Amino acid sequence: MSETTPTPYVTHADLGGRAGLGPVVPETDEPWFHAPWEKRAFALTLAMGATGSWNIDQSRAAREQQPGYLGMSYYEIWTAGMERLMLERGQITAEEIETGHAATPPKPLARKLMAADVTATLARGGPSERPVAAGPRFAVGDRVTTRVIASPTGHTRLPRYVQGKTGTVTHLHGGHVFPDANATGAGEAPEWLYTVRFAGTDLFGAEGDPASSVSVDAWDSYLRPAS
Repeated sequence: MSETTPTPYVTHADLGGRAGLGPVVPETDEPWFHAPWEKRAFALTLAMGATGSWNIDQSRAAREQQPGYLGMSYYEIWTAGMERLMLERGQITAEEIETGHAATPPKPLARKLMAADVTATLARGGPSERPVAAGPRFAVGDRVTTRVIASPTGHTRLPRYVQGKTGTVTHLHGGHVFPDANATGAGEAPEWLYTVRFAGTDLFGAEGDPASSVSVDAWDSYLRPAS
């Protein structure tokens, strides 16, 4: 029996440091929403997230795998990610997405976000702090080098442009849910979270601005002591 080659995990959202995408042009006085449908997309995403059908890292993974990511608006990506998650869980069918009408009985949900609870739920947020049994491996001021993830097998919060680069730890944030594990449904697997500052020239060589720096929040397993 031949082994099945796993499908490569492709993220379309890891754009930092990539050439050819043009400058970032901020929108002056950008509104919260550009059209009424975006408000509905926001509300639907929050309501479905509150059901406990998936976690925030699974939702990020669903969004970043959209093949048309670069040509989609922010809330188009949110909506497409939610559709993918619901399809995977049998909560909706492709036909229902196409027609915009329910054709099958709704599946029971673990929780529901009621209108009266929205304000309190949003105020509470979704804290990711968790206890970690072992102490931190690194301290403020330590020089660290990030891992190189040559063949990603799932969601990660380590941007490609900082992989294999050396920086300095500037903050310790305590233990937090590890997104790489949480996105696969393997559990929260909390780790220490640090902020690491990289010089512009360390990231981009001669093209980097020597007066600039980039700070990245990095989990413990992303890092090793700098050699």
